[in-house]
Amino acid sequence: MDCDIHGPSATVLFGRKVFPTVNESQKIVPPEMDGIKAISIGMLVDDSQPLLWRGPMVTGAIRQFAGEVEWGELDAMVLDLPPGTGDAVLSAVQTVPISGAAIVTTPNELAAITAARGAMAFEKSGVKILGVVENMAYLPMPDGSKEFIFGEGFADAAAEKLGVGILARIPIDLSLIHISEPTRH
Repeated sequence: MDCDIHGPSATVLFGRKVFPTVNESQKIVPPEMDGIKAISIGMLVDDSQPLLWRGPMVTGAIRQFAGEVEWGELDAMVLDLPPGTGDAVLSAVQTVPISGAAIVTTPNELAAITAARGAMAFEKSGVKILGVVENMAYLPMPDGSKEFIFGEGFADAAAEKLGVGILARIPIDLSLIHISEPTRH
């Protein structure tokens, strides 16, 4: 469930935009991509238009994703939340029973501080922090070495502050980098 309403990423990560359908009970049926059921505001709006929604609309979208989507049987549900402690995070914690949170950061000080602050909001809501994931941790080189182009150690500092471990260090995925000619107006 892509709860980052202002910055939805599911369609980019799955590499395609698939629209959900509606069943006979008027519930939204999430598209299944690569064996994963997913719902995202990015499936419902045009990528070229800004989504100018205030808190109540963001909260409404998350409640709709949680309550009006026909999820069926799931082994687990992953909520992709935006950084920080805003409306989306608070709405998700209040709407969906969350058994644990993996805190994701990138290797820089500002992201790690923001991630730790967001984690503290989960803790105050009684959600267990499972650990920290460092995304874009390094660039894998052809010889098998790792180039830490954004620096090192910031995720470790966030994990230490939260009293948890590092769950994973995910390398930069070059398949997500699209180099194209800029659009000129």
